Amino acid sequence: MKLIVTIPALNEEPTIAGVIREIPRRIPGFDSVEVLVIDDGSTDATVQQALRAGADYVVSNRVTRGLATSFKTALQEALARGADIIVNTDADNHYDQSRIPELVAPLLTNEADITIGSRLIDELPMKAANKYGNKVANYIMQHALGIPGVDVSTGFRGYTAEAAMKLNVLSDHTYTHETLINALDQRMRIVNVPIAARHVERPSRLIKSIASHVVRAGGVILRSFLLYRPMQVYGTLGALFLLAGAIPFARFAVLVAIGQSEGHVQSLVVGTALTFFGGQMIITGMLATAISWNRRMIEDVLFRMKSEPISTTRERPRLRIVRTPGDEEYGSTTANGSTSRNAA
Repeated sequence: MKLIVTIPALNEEPTIAGVIREIPRRIPGFDSVEVLVIDDGSTDATVQQALRAGADYVVSNRVTRGLATSFKTALQEALARGADIIVNTDADNHYDQSRIPELVAPLLTNEADITIGSRLIDELPMKAANKYGNKVANYIMQHALGIPGVDVSTGFRGYTAEAAMKLNVLSDHTYTHETLINALDQRMRIVNVPIAARHVERPSRLIKSIASHVVRAGGVILRSFLLYRPMQVYGTLGALFLLAGAIPFARFAVLVAIGQSEGHVQSLVVGTALTFFGGQMIITGMLATAISWNRRMIEDVLFRMKSEPISTTRERPRLRIVRTPGDEEYGSTTANGSTSRNAA
């Protein structure tokens, strides 16, 4: 069994070495534990620090592509290197890497497909706006998805190889909410593993401002619900419109009963309009659900393609820096620290 710990990183020179050194390299149930860093176009010494600290692989983007894209690349690269289980963590020292054995335990015993290292948010010394923003977002998502107690925003998670192959990341901002909704849509087993996190002093690389993050993350969540749970969205809206439409009809019926219906035709007009919108929402939900069946078939085909053994795959050397797809070249760092340039 091979465990690969993936670390998306953008300009994390001060902390990434400490994160890598804290990762346990001997965990019961695994023959090997490797570290894969996804360098998202860092302009500091993140790559050099990662290699000095013992990273087995560094995959570098020439330009910054965002956290969601880096996470998707991390899963692909870990699977290509034969990972049986993947743990994703952050490079800012937010999570306690020594707790990785607890995070992967339910995966080893086949109790889960995905484990969530939920932060104990109440214990984190963070700004009030960030803390209560996290708590409100968690509360809404937990109840909408039916996963009480799960920290929906944490990036400290474990995945089986099969779960990693099934997940699809379409967002270019954050992956945490989308992958949860996707996993539940595919009926994956999710186990919550509460693990206290550390406070990070430096500004977030993802959250430039609370308002912008709410807008962007909210857009990702809404699109994810529309994609994976269309009837829940459209059906709820349709039911609300139908309920609202029933009120003017009830009002008109009361007026008819007491003989005062004359001059109140507007109740019928408003009621008809609201009922029409409600019906349209439900029909749209039914059509979106039918389209989602096609999406599921495509996902199944993609999973089968990803799970097929690739005969040309060979084990890559340690301390290798690889340019991601779309780049023209990649550099391979040898054991003595020299770098050679090779055509991609």
